[in-house]
Amino acid sequence: MKDIIRVLVVDDSAFVRKVVTQMLSRSPFIEVVGIARDGDDALAKVEELNPDVITLDLMMPGLDGIGFLRAQMAKRPIPVVICSIADQSGESALEALDAGAVEFIQKPTALATDKVYEIADELIAKVKMAARVSMPMRVPPADAGAPELRGTSAAAHRTTILVIGISTGGPQALRYLIPQLPADFPIPVVMVLHMPVGYTEMYARRLDAIAALNVVEAGQSELLRAGTAFLAPAGRHLTFRRALDGSVRTHLDLRPVTTPHRPSVDVLFESSAQIYGAGTLGVVMTGMGDEGVLGAAHIKAQGGRVITEAKSSCVVYGMPRAVVEAGLSDQAVPLEQLSKRIMEML
Repeated sequence: MKDIIRVLVVDDSAFVRKVVTQMLSRSPFIEVVGIARDGDDALAKVEELNPDVITLDLMMPGLDGIGFLRAQMAKRPIPVVICSIADQSGESALEALDAGAVEFIQKPTALATDKVYEIADELIAKVKMAARVSMPMRVPPADAGAPELRGTSAAAHRTTILVIGISTGGPQALRYLIPQLPADFPIPVVMVLHMPVGYTEMYARRLDAIAALNVVEAGQSELLRAGTAFLAPAGRHLTFRRALDGSVRTHLDLRPVTTPHRPSVDVLFESSAQIYGAGTLGVVMTGMGDEGVLGAAHIKAQGGRVITEAKSSCVVYGMPRAVVEAGLSDQAVPLEQLSKRIMEML
């Protein structure tokens, strides 16, 4: 990350532009170098000011946020943090992520009130994170074959569940990975993706539309089954419970409340290790921080296996790096080779 992050603030509201500038200016590592009132203005300001990060409203007159994103990413990709009330369906936020935005933070209100200040800490953290992203976010090429598995014999295991933990860059990475898994995928897939409350159900539907697998947002006490990928709902932890008949079902809970994220990758991985033991295959993908390390340790302690996404394809090489540095990764695999390696390890 650069010593000083130069930010362009884009919003059609003069009040929001002022508030976002004030919030970001609380950090000695961030300098707001300019403001723009719409997409066309923003395109010109990018050329003039060359910012490191852009905060972007989506709903603007003229060229809106999605239009700006598509135009700017085609010219010169820059890390963009969406800061918007979005629309009632939330589809615009998901479109923005598809168009190349790296993060999304929802305004608490569409009104010009001091309530906007509530997102200050989160906004600063996400701008700092965005400054670490290497742009453009890499589009995987054709499969080039998977490297050899290090330190573990695939033949010695029978994998019975695939659990995936992912954060920053996750919507784009999962849109690449999940459609590569076949409809007859022989085990359940369970995913934790860090995303604002209210967006995981929509994201699961969008993923289901392009995948051979059945993709759903996980509900309470759902039967885990082959050929289905379950996405943990934002705001609740996803764990597993074994029923009296031996089947395994989902369990949603607000506890533990001490985790930095809810849902938590660590909570999911630990539960999988407890229920599935050595049959667990954990995959830690792109994301900020060290989520997944404790969960990976539980998986390894039960004889399961852990794959990390290779640095070369990560939007942010934080979560996978933490697992690798803890000595818990059996293999680091680029995104474009990940589905092939998963299939080989079944």
